[in-house]
Amino acid sequence: MTVLVLGCGYIGIELGRQLVDPAGAHDFDSSEVVGVRRSAEGIEQIEAAGFTAVQADLTNPDALERIPDAETLVFAASSGGRGADAAREIYVDAQKQVLEQFASRENSPDRYVYTSSTGVYGDHDGGWVDEETPIDPTTEKTKVLAEAERVAIEDAQHHGIDGTVARFSGLYGPGRYRLHRYIEGPVTEGYLNMVHQADAAGSVAFLLAADLARGETVLVTDDEPVSKWEFADWLAAECGVESPPKRTKEQRLDDDGLSEAARRRILTSKRCDNAKLRALGYEFSYPTFREGYRERIESYRNQGE
Repeated sequence: MTVLVLGCGYIGIELGRQLVDPAGAHDFDSSEVVGVRRSAEGIEQIEAAGFTAVQADLTNPDALERIPDAETLVFAASSGGRGADAAREIYVDAQKQVLEQFASRENSPDRYVYTSSTGVYGDHDGGWVDEETPIDPTTEKTKVLAEAERVAIEDAQHHGIDGTVARFSGLYGPGRYRLHRYIEGPVTEGYLNMVHQADAAGSVAFLLAADLARGETVLVTDDEPVSKWEFADWLAAECGVESPPKRTKEQRLDDDGLSEAARRRILTSKRCDNAKLRALGYEFSYPTFREGYRERIESYRNQGE
């Protein structure tokens, strides 16, 4: 089976690395996994991870024609944290072009995975959410994310392709620990739902290898949502520093310079349940933040940074 990872960045590169790892659980070689990235730097990163790279812009229909056939597509592109218009260009428009282009080929794919975000849930006042919880996007950007999930399932089905939505909670791991933000503060109240890079990619690899969740959404998050204040205090204690200052939501929202994205994160409190992913049989490398942050904490304590 050939796997084509479109928008092969933070998660895509780790996914490809896991798929071709000779010591791993998956039986792929480097010629069966292809990563697509727009930048030359991204191409170098893919090649360094040990699998095939193709340089192409997913928003350019002519560029899509140069990408090789594959039985399985993984759409893991990012809009780079920009606003709703940029998100629509990537997550909706480019995704539709990808599905149409590959479905029209003689050797069209039969499996498709789209990586989404738990931002589609909206606010649940700290309550639990899972795959059965109705989504309630509250901003223009999260409305785009919700539309993109519909494209991944319904449009893919229209083209004869089985789509899966892997709905990620907050990603962390190498390069994205943000340790200083939490140990220095101030830290605003609310819940954190997290999944380590290795498990975000690992869950997609697992669903592909086991041929699970066709036509379904799977919430990809670790075992333990945690209060931001509790998490910050735990990190501070593990790092051997004083607990950081805290702020309530009301105090943080009083900041006139708050961005829309930051305001949305503050106002959308929820706890994400991974029971479905666990029931499917996925075993986490980092079941909670305690395991996931261990190496970063040791680095901080050893080097003071």
